[in-house]
Order: sequence, then structure tokens, then C-alpha cells
Amino acid sequence: MDREILLKARDVSKSFGAVRVLHEVSFEVHRGEVLGILGPNGAGKTTLFNMISGDLKTSGGEIHLGGTALRSEPPFRRCKMGIGRTYQIPRPYSGMTTFENLLVAAAFGGGRSERDSYAFCAQVLRDCELADKANKQAGALTLLDRKRLELARALATNPKLLLLDEIAGGLTDEESKDLVALVRRIRDRGVTIVWIEHVLHALLAVADRLMVLNFGEKIAEGVPSEVIAMPEVQRVYMGIEA
Repeated sequence: MDREILLKARDVSKSFGAVRVLHEVSFEVHRGEVLGILGPNGAGKTTLFNMISGDLKTSGGEIHLGGTALRSEPPFRRCKMGIGRTYQIPRPYSGMTTFENLLVAAAFGGGRSERDSYAFCAQVLRDCELADKANKQAGALTLLDRKRLELARALATNPKLLLLDEIAGGLTDEESKDLVALVRRIRDRGVTIVWIEHVLHALLAVADRLMVLNFGEKIAEGVPSEVIAMPEVQRVYMGIEA
């Protein structure tokens, strides 16, 4: 039996004045699946995320979550509908502790009462290997732990769909491996993931399918090994002439 389609984008476009950033991009993500998105800088990847999360309005096309069209819903309402996301540059509340950051996400993003949030947030901290940093100021965390906190805050909203925007960027190979293991555990719990990443080996270790964007258009989609072998993908993403 085919899995349920959780996220569907149809002919999604975005322009800023005369500048076209995305042009009629269509794709589907099934519940429990991990879709990786590749593309050079300026391909429109983060713009696509911003339209899914509600940070930007589409110029054309439609986005559906679980069969419901996302139209004018603001980011906080989409979060309550089940969309969690991270950002390329971690954005913690630096003056709060790690645990307090999660409480804010659980209460305002996940709609939980503060009392009901404590045990849930404590478990998320353990899952993200941050339990020993619970009372540390978020602004004093290392880059790896800030990345973990960015991911933990998204998980604290209890998302159906998790958007990861270059979560492995700037990390060492060993740190990337730790983060990949964490993303695998999240996937194994049934969370649907769409992951933008330049660290190719991290993406290939988790993704079920890949989609490649270039100059705002989809140029490839499919099984990771087949997509990476495509001459056009190698040319635009890896700089390899076919």
C-alpha cells in the first residue's frame, strides 16, 4: 500500500520583483520519508523552506500539508499544524538556558502548558544529547551543541514534518557523524524530514530520495545513487563535466 502523502507542492514559484527565485517546482513527500534537497548557493532551497514554513508567501502554486492547503497561515499557526524547522544559522534565545529554550518552543510552538512541557522537554534534551547542558546559557554553547539545540527546539514543537536547513554546515566530520546519527533516530521514530544540505555524505546517509534545484528549477529527483550519477547533477552541483 502506498504511504500517505504528508507534504505536496504543486507548481510553487517565488519572485522578488523581476527576480525569479523559484519556478513551478512540484514534489511530494510521503509520511515517514526523508527527502534530501541539493543545489548550489542561490538555487532557491531556503526560499522553498520559507514558503513551506510561512516565512514567505508564494508567488504562485500551492503547498498542502496532510491534504490541507497552506494559504495565508502565519508561521506560528503552521508550527501548530505540525511543521517544525531549523535555520542555517542557529537562533537560540542566548540569554536563556538550553532547557528554557525548549520550554518556549513546547509552549508557544507545540501548544503545551508549561506544566505539561517539563517531562517532554527533558526527554527531548536526552534524545539530542543535551541533558548535561540543560542549565547552561544557550549563548555559551559550542557550535555543535547550538545545532543540537536548534534541532531540539524544532522537536519540542512535536512536528509531523521537520525541515532541516543545512544542520550539518560548519561541523567537523566527526561532529557531522554524531548529527547524522541523531537525525536517523528522529527518522526511525516516524518523523517526516525534508533536509537541505551541502554536506553530501551526511545527506546520503539518511535520505530516501534526493531532489536537485538549480536556478530555481527542479532538474532531478529520485533514488540518491541514481540522482548523484546524473551528468547534469554532477555538472551543476559538483562541478564535474560529463
